[in-house]
Amino acid sequence: MPAAPAPTKFSVIIVNYNGGHFIQGALDSLERQTFRDFEVILIDNNSSDGSADDLRTGGLPAFRLIKQDTNLGFAAGNNLAAANATGEWLALLNPDAAAERDWLEQLKSAMDRHPTIRQFACTQLDLARPEYLDGVGDAYLVFGMPWRGGFGLSASLLPAEGTCFSPCGASAVIRRDVFNYHNGFDERFFCYCEDVDLGYRMQLAGDQCVFVPSAVVHHAGSAVSGRHSDFSIYHGTRNRIWTYAKSTPLALLILTLPVHIALSLYVLIRSPAIHRFSTTFKGMRDGLAGVIAIRGPSPWAPSRRKVSLFNLAKQMAWNPFRMSRRLPHVRPLSTITEAPDARSSSGI
Repeated sequence: MPAAPAPTKFSVIIVNYNGGHFIQGALDSLERQTFRDFEVILIDNNSSDGSADDLRTGGLPAFRLIKQDTNLGFAAGNNLAAANATGEWLALLNPDAAAERDWLEQLKSAMDRHPTIRQFACTQLDLARPEYLDGVGDAYLVFGMPWRGGFGLSASLLPAEGTCFSPCGASAVIRRDVFNYHNGFDERFFCYCEDVDLGYRMQLAGDQCVFVPSAVVHHAGSAVSGRHSDFSIYHGTRNRIWTYAKSTPLALLILTLPVHIALSLYVLIRSPAIHRFSTTFKGMRDGLAGVIAIRGPSPWAPSRRKVSLFNLAKQMAWNPFRMSRRLPHVRPLSTITEAPDARSSSGI
């Protein structure tokens, strides 16, 4: 009896909603990949701009378009794609991003170097200004504030390979079985902070994230939703509160809550500067109103914590000024520890 074929290495997932001309650019960058063992799954969330029509995909190893009749959001869209994926690894790519031709090849090399690591973050450069960083993985302030490390700063500040808190959803790479074990992204978030929330749950389970500087994508950054739009401000504010309330262990929550409240008030006071006071207030109001429900039982509740509070806190930043300047927070490779379950046959 012939042996079963080896699974595909990567399932590259793109969730599109009115991505305009960007989506073809993302697909073209995948067509040029030097590593060819991958499939592409495009979820179209009922786009009205025709961006998912007449796409050129003939140069891709495998391609599937799954159209929806409603906008599922980023979280549920990725979960749907993951349920249809065959790859060992899920490689997320935003529709407003384009990957360097050796993106997957560099990730494969990093996986060979770090066989116990089950999530990776990539270098994101500004699509229009590649001399600037778009992000070097997500960072998380222990007081409950996430940020995209290095956003808007000079690319000369690109850190060496190391560990960060979580991968940015625009180019996150996660083992498919681990993603499914955690039930993927929390669909209640809809969009924004769902990547940090999943990264937090994986950190609690003992899964560190390695930042791979040589795996590069170019990202337009909120080209579809708008960086300071009502949509992004509301969901970012609400979901930031939910991430903090949902996954932070009680002892750490009690310790950090006073500073979290102070920082939140500071954000609210500063919001008129971008003419978003009302939207920020609504995000905070709805975030607080949903705290009890978000911390309760759900398919996306954190699993039992497998790391000490000390080791968890080491993965976080403690200096608020690092966050305010959007500095990278990538720790040396020497800090990597083996995932608690990495020796099991399934990796879960």
